[in-house]
Amino acid sequence: MPTFPLPDRWPTAAVAVLAMVLLAALDLVGALLARAWMQQRTPGLFLAGAGVFALLFWVYGSSLRYAELATVTFGWIVLLQVALVLIDRFRNGLDLGLGKWTAVVLVLALEGYLLMGPPYGSPPGAG
Repeated sequence: MPTFPLPDRWPTAAVAVLAMVLLAALDLVGALLARAWMQQRTPGLFLAGAGVFALLFWVYGSSLRYAELATVTFGWIVLLQVALVLIDRFRNGLDLGLGKWTAVVLVLALEGYLLMGPPYGSPPGAG
């Protein structure tokens, strides 16, 4: 499968962040198309959703040429979680209490530690 070539002068971190944002956006759009297809059952929505998810996996595969699997995957999931919480809050009027917002922040902080913490398999105290 061909991958998307990026200029060699782009920093790896920039490519990883770009991939994470694209993956989260494509995942969100694909999920919305899947939901719309379940409600309307039109072939166009099904094909659009299938195309978005095919593009998502192409971007995912291409991103692995430039960044590590764990980094891209965790970043993608964190951005998607943030987007879903914000959509529920501002579009659907969901009011999360202080305890739930605390849990959201704690989960995001722990995921950030998994991304930015010491590498896998490093000895204790390394970081």
